[in-house]
Parts: sequence; C-alpha cells; structure tokens
Amino acid sequence: MGDFTKDKSENIWMPDYLQREMGQFNVFPVNNTPGNYVNCQPYNRKGFYKISLLKGHTRLYYADRNLEFNNSALLFSNPNIPYSWEDVGQGQSGYYCIFTESFFDQRQQVKDYPVFKPGQNPLFELSERQASDIASIFENMLTEIESDFVYKYDVLRNLTLELIYSALKMQPVESTPLPEANGPVRIAALFTELLERQFPIEAPNQSMKLRFPAEYADHLSVHINHLNRSLKKGTGPTTSQLIAARIMQEARILLQHTNWNISEIGRSLGFEELPHFINFFKKNQVLTPKNFRANNF
Repeated sequence: MGDFTKDKSENIWMPDYLQREMGQFNVFPVNNTPGNYVNCQPYNRKGFYKISLLKGHTRLYYADRNLEFNNSALLFSNPNIPYSWEDVGQGQSGYYCIFTESFFDQRQQVKDYPVFKPGQNPLFELSERQASDIASIFENMLTEIESDFVYKYDVLRNLTLELIYSALKMQPVESTPLPEANGPVRIAALFTELLERQFPIEAPNQSMKLRFPAEYADHLSVHINHLNRSLKKGTGPTTSQLIAARIMQEARILLQHTNWNISEIGRSLGFEELPHFINFFKKNQVLTPKNFRANNF
C-alpha cells in the first residue's frame, strides 16, 4: 500500500510561497516503483483534500470495503477519511493534487460534493480516453502552477472543479466487502488513524472535527454497531472509551504544557460548556482540571 504524500523529513513538500496563499494548493506527478507495500500515512498538515489519478492495477481498502481496478482510476480523498491502497501490478504512476477547503470561497463548499462525502465510493475507473483527458487536466495544473500569471490560482481552482465534475458524470467503482477475518482488524486500524487525525490541538481556536462514535462510523462508512463490534474484537474497549481515553490524553497535555485557560481547552476538545469538561475530566482523572494543572504545571 502507499500514500503519495508520505513526506521525507529532509524535504519541504509545500513550497514557501504557497504557504502565503489564501488556501493552499499543489500538484505533483507520480512514478512509483513496483512492490512497495506501505500503509498510507495521514498528511503532515491537517485539512488537505486530495485528488489522484492512479495508473496501474490497484486495490483500494476503504473501511471494510475493497475496491479494485486494472488500468486507470480517479481517487478522491477527504482529509477525515483514512484509506490505504495496494499496488498489485507493475508499479504505480499518475498525478495528484492537494488543497485546503479554504482554497475555495464560501460559495463553493468542496466538502459538499458527493465525491468527498462519507459513505460514497471515492474511486472512478477510467477508460483509456478518460484517463488521457484527466491526465491533460493535471498537466495543465503542473504548467499553470509554475507560471507567473497573476490569476493562476483562479485557473487552478477551475481545473480542480473540472476534475470533480468529470467524476460526477461517471459511475463509481463497485465495492465488495472484505473477508470477515480481515474486516474488523482493518476497521480498528482505520478508526485509530482517524482518531489520531484529530490531534494534536495546536491553538485555542482549533477544535476536534469528530467527537462522537456515530461521526466516526459515518466517516468510515460503517454502521455504528459494526464499528463497536470491530473495536471490541480488535482492541477490547468500546468506541466511546477509546475516544474518551484519547481526549483525556490530549487534555492532560494541554493542561501541563500550555497556558490556555480551562474553558479554551474544554472547547478545543469538543465541550461547549465548561462544567461538562470539568465533570468529564474528574470522572476519568479524579482531580478537576484546575487541581491537575496545579499539581503538574
């Protein structure tokens, strides 16, 4: 399995001038060697959507589903939906682009397009002609991003929308359930990755995007009961217990290593009312957040 965005620590994968743009975008060609079998990693930077043109026999694992194609396909990745893929052919090639939600203005909510929504199949198999047309869009992106045209990001937004609209006219790849022996293990692994994507909390105005078990089940395209059974089988604790344990870990970190007030910490962890956070923390730690900070700060 592989993830084209897996970063090398010595490389800067997002150019400095893009950091200053209102909403970030970049595009890359891909030439993967055969035989790589590496789990997908989450983006180093949160909040990036990804559109990939994959060429080569590939198997995609999406929650407890298995999607496979032989030649070329277009893949859409939501930053909150982990997945992994396996190159089962003679190497992978193609292109991918990444962008933040803020790359589009408020009138164009990219997350509202079906290709990025939980529960939808994100993979679209391409004919030879379709693959050529999609490759041309990516080639135009590569040319445009290197240009000095003052409106190049407007052009890149339009090209990104062209990829989305092209997929919406297609039929997504049909999925089949993974064998029962593998399904719970994979769901547990994907849940853990999805949970970890909510952290670390790096600013008081940042908050968890997914807070409750049903939200995780929705993003993994499984029923909440199926998620609970898979986690109980694979890890022991329930979905709620695993979420609570990770929230507690982050709460302790923030209380010990930041000077944020307790209300800010509670809100960043999904508690709108301060008493709810205090009661949650005391139930799991015995001490109140204030007393814990006094003893550990």
